[in-house]
Amino acid sequence: MDANIRSLLPRCALACGLLAVASVAGAQVNGVAQRPYLGWSTFSQQTIDNDFFTQANVIKQSDAMVSSGLGAHGYNYINMDSGWQGSFDANGRPIPDTVKFPDIKALIDHIHHNGQKAGIYWIPGVEEPAVLANSPILGTPYHIQDILAVPYTAGNAFGTPNSTSPYHYKIDFSKPGAQEYMDSVVALYASWGVDFIKLDGVSPGSYTDDLSINNLADVQAWSKAIAKSGRPIWLTVSWALDQDYLGTWQQFSNARRIDDDVECEGRCATLTDWPRIYKRFRDLPAWQDAAGPKLGWNDLDSLDIGDGALDGLTNDEKRSAMTLWSIANAPIYLGGDLTKLDPFGKQLATNDEVLAVNQSGKPAKQVIGGDQQVWVSDQGDGSYVVALFNMNATPTMATLPWRQLGLLGARQMRDLWAHRELGRSVGEYSTRLEGHGVQLLKVWPTVGHAPPVPSASYEAEAATLAGSAAVYGCAGCSGGNKVGGLGLGAGNTVTFNNVYVRRTGIYQMQINSMVLGLRSYLYKVGDGRFQTFNSGGASFQLPSASTVPVCLKAGFNAIQFGNPTSYPPDLDRIVVSGNGDTPLPTTTTYEAEAATLAGTVTAGFSNYASGLSKAGNIGGGAANTVTFSNVTVPSAGVYQLEIDYFTSGVRTLVMTVNGRSPRSLDLDGSTFDDPVPKVIQVVLKAGVNTIGFGNATGYAPDLDRIVVAPLVDSPWSFDNSTQTCGRQ
Repeated sequence: MDANIRSLLPRCALACGLLAVASVAGAQVNGVAQRPYLGWSTFSQQTIDNDFFTQANVIKQSDAMVSSGLGAHGYNYINMDSGWQGSFDANGRPIPDTVKFPDIKALIDHIHHNGQKAGIYWIPGVEEPAVLANSPILGTPYHIQDILAVPYTAGNAFGTPNSTSPYHYKIDFSKPGAQEYMDSVVALYASWGVDFIKLDGVSPGSYTDDLSINNLADVQAWSKAIAKSGRPIWLTVSWALDQDYLGTWQQFSNARRIDDDVECEGRCATLTDWPRIYKRFRDLPAWQDAAGPKLGWNDLDSLDIGDGALDGLTNDEKRSAMTLWSIANAPIYLGGDLTKLDPFGKQLATNDEVLAVNQSGKPAKQVIGGDQQVWVSDQGDGSYVVALFNMNATPTMATLPWRQLGLLGARQMRDLWAHRELGRSVGEYSTRLEGHGVQLLKVWPTVGHAPPVPSASYEAEAATLAGSAAVYGCAGCSGGNKVGGLGLGAGNTVTFNNVYVRRTGIYQMQINSMVLGLRSYLYKVGDGRFQTFNSGGASFQLPSASTVPVCLKAGFNAIQFGNPTSYPPDLDRIVVSGNGDTPLPTTTTYEAEAATLAGTVTAGFSNYASGLSKAGNIGGGAANTVTFSNVTVPSAGVYQLEIDYFTSGVRTLVMTVNGRSPRSLDLDGSTFDDPVPKVIQVVLKAGVNTIGFGNATGYAPDLDRIVVAPLVDSPWSFDNSTQTCGRQ
């Protein structure tokens, strides 16, 4: 978040109704959470094994944390998620299912004996059986029904607003006995020895991003109850929380889940997959200024990296996930079955140099977004941690000019995954990144700082609006306004017609946008091709900033934002900076929904698709095709082609390139929700190529996009002296 936006936050806090934070320094309540915790959670394994969650199995996991060696590297939390509870005691407090958990105190004692901490799960409100029993509240003259909101309404986001709910009735904390009930629940947990509480279904958030349910008072009451218990208990609030109420999350909890569940939960055949990891890359920039030792931690959910193929991630994807959790200083709690921890997963989870980054108390910030991302953390001791990520499945050569970090060069670098010294780097640094891969560097810069580069800001509300695009007030935005109503039609756009640069070249374009969840722009410069900006966020009032390279010609340029077939974010402004010499990624993306769709093929919303849309109903006849007619490369030769597709089971995709003989691709998958990449090689001619997809005799997979990239040993280059932008 830049200085202009940061200066607007006090005004936004009033306009958005945010709860004020009396003392940020007191945010880490109950003497815990000065660093993000390391541990394990039951939930991932619960999603694939209904019989897993028992006292006996939790004991096995606790023992496995010790025997695997994880404990020696700082892993010490054993967190039990939803499903431990069976009934209520005489005071309306939740107690365990005695079949699954015959002696929860003995279980927690076992965890403590192993040198670990025990976590438990609950949700706001009072569940229906306790309401119907109208149990007396311990130590008070009041009963459960005395403390409920009237008329009865849902107590958390698992219910629906303005209705009763078996998932807990809402507590009115203005009523006597309400806080005392919460105190009694936490006191019971403390008597068992609980060290961690996950409070789930919290709103605003959890897909209910307004005050119709409103658990702000619940979070405060749980925090007060923990303080009264006298036990240092970590409190995490969950899930996909609304950033507009950050003050409450920071003051009264130790961490907040900024995203939804990472697990597929039956929507794919594995624990998780890459699109669900990539979602965290999209959502985290909105929260990156909100975490730290005095602010609490951004929780990215379970980290499934130790169960081999069951994780649903390649080894490179697992390393990238571990890197993101680490540089974000997110709590790292492994999922899956620790008794079956595979060697590669253990190697990732126990890399002490990477864990030191996670424990540094210095969360990284995204400096460059898009397909080749760079995240940086100033460690405060003269060094920086730099992570370079490849968001595509095609291997690539990534180039980082040090000036983009404000540095002149590196006098010393260390690869933290390879445990290898890399020496000096002057001017720029280049490295090979595998598909969905990463390199994590510790960098000691050379003395001095790069000179500032020129920049110009362009407000969306001052641009040219078309169709349903309109100006709306935005307390946290530059200028106090934003543009919404974009997308869902080719004519609903905002166009910056006066973007001026002195010379043709590649510049940095910062996009300040707002959204709850995932959304995507398709933008273009002049009459050029559509380019994709995939974003995420947690507020329609607080902009999230991300920077991508953009090719501009000398003079005035027009840059148009919209999304013809799906939902884009609201837009605050763009900031264009640089001298025209920013490196351009060597890959080019073409969205299927923006290609030529014929016959039965339609474009429609898809949450995890690039561009937030995909092409479906392909095949089943010769006319039902998707044609990319503008695939442009600088020279003839062999290229990598990434095809991102959706299917459940094997389907055949028939491809033609420039009218040559068809090529059949048998593509497998387990879901139509999440795209899967397939990388092949194709021969392309210099200039414009046409690539078509279909299946005349059977149904083809749905298509998300294609990515064209050079072979890694012959990358495209951009020569500023030619005054052209090549593929752009």
